[in-house]
Amino acid sequence: MIPITSLAGQSIALFGLGGSGLSTAKALAAGGALVNAWDDSPAARDKAAAEGIYLFDLRDADWSGFAALVLAPGAPLTHPSPHWSAEKANEAGVPIVGDIELFCRERAMVAPGAPLVAITGTNGKSTTTALIAHILREAGFDVQLGGNIGVPILDLEPPAPDRIHVIECSSFQIDLAPSLDPSVGLLLNLTPDHLDRHGSMENYAGIKQRLVEGSEFAIVGRDDDWCEAIFQYLKRASHSVVGIANSRPNALASICFEAGRLRRAFALPALKTLEENLFDLARAPALRGAHNGQNAAAAFAACERLGLAHDEIGLGMRSFPGLAHRMEQIGRKGAVLFVNDSKATNADAAEKALQSFDDIFWIIGGKAKAGGIEPLRPLFGKVRKAYLIGEAAPDFAATLEGAVPYEQCGTLEVATAAAARDAAGSGAAEAVVLLSPACASYDQFANFEKRGDAFREQVQALLGENGAQGALF
Repeated sequence: MIPITSLAGQSIALFGLGGSGLSTAKALAAGGALVNAWDDSPAARDKAAAEGIYLFDLRDADWSGFAALVLAPGAPLTHPSPHWSAEKANEAGVPIVGDIELFCRERAMVAPGAPLVAITGTNGKSTTTALIAHILREAGFDVQLGGNIGVPILDLEPPAPDRIHVIECSSFQIDLAPSLDPSVGLLLNLTPDHLDRHGSMENYAGIKQRLVEGSEFAIVGRDDDWCEAIFQYLKRASHSVVGIANSRPNALASICFEAGRLRRAFALPALKTLEENLFDLARAPALRGAHNGQNAAAAFAACERLGLAHDEIGLGMRSFPGLAHRMEQIGRKGAVLFVNDSKATNADAAEKALQSFDDIFWIIGGKAKAGGIEPLRPLFGKVRKAYLIGEAAPDFAATLEGAVPYEQCGTLEVATAAAARDAAGSGAAEAVVLLSPACASYDQFANFEKRGDAFREQVQALLGENGAQGALF
């Protein structure tokens, strides 16, 4: 835990008692603040009370006595309208902040300049955050990983000069962190997202820009027009910035992903360029696919800035296991690779996995999202056979008819066994049993994590049986 001493002795309003809210309430109290916490959910209040957190209905509070409102990122700050607690804070002139802001203030007090890597973007930020943390740990650094990924930031160890915090930041968290000033700030990409909470794409992009604009050194994606504009703005402002790119392979001085490799080009006199090959991503099995090219380029740039040698970065990339449920390689037997992409809950997400593999034995289905799998038709040629489960099976069968052989399996367990059987007998150089459902899990599982865990257990059971009996493959 990081005790928040910057607000010691002051009365603080806190709204939102989910995971990060509970963490924040405890950190504030540990630092000596007087916490008045509330949540609209009785269940959340009961849980907080059981953990010793003081509850006070903020609707009845005298807001003139509060030094700050700490607002959960899930509560609207501005759009579609401010949460009622934010309205009361605004009326009383009380600053509104979040847990990332509290961390930044504590860092400024106890360890100014302590290494902080902050990552944001519409897509890929969790993978990039985890990859950077893994590379640094493999190189022997004391690394704290958290924020919008896994552990709330205030549950981590405190800032220190020899400790690197690697933090994923959502747009909601950035909006509540006016003094966010990372040593290295990364903005990967921008596409329309959460516009109901930000009002417009301009507002959304402006919030994301704050993270890199406040950084000591910025790393910005150049594959979309919004980020390219931010990159050029920072360049004009003489901000220390490097670009990363997939679709702009001739971007000078940027780290680019092209033809499976990371490379960098430099301008030389007489209109010549010098190209530097940095890393071959074929050596990093968990970073397959063009979408991971940008993630890897960003991680390379960040770790290089933090002083790692290129061979140290390469070693970390090669041993990176990937994130659970995101194209997670969970087992291999002979030529058969098992991949858990349970987080692919719609066609857009499943597209990344289908683009990354050939000779796919595709486990698909669940509770369908709007649009089904028709958008994936251009990739059907990569699929040897599909195995249909859940409520969506009849509709998906109609889409696949005449294009992809399929088998109605009903349950994930039946589908996994059937796909493993067919993949083993396919003769493919690499046959991929891929769970990438393009559906929500709610018809058979509580969430995509439970679905992915079940797949992992079933694969492990198959591999165990095969190892003992030699029967399945």
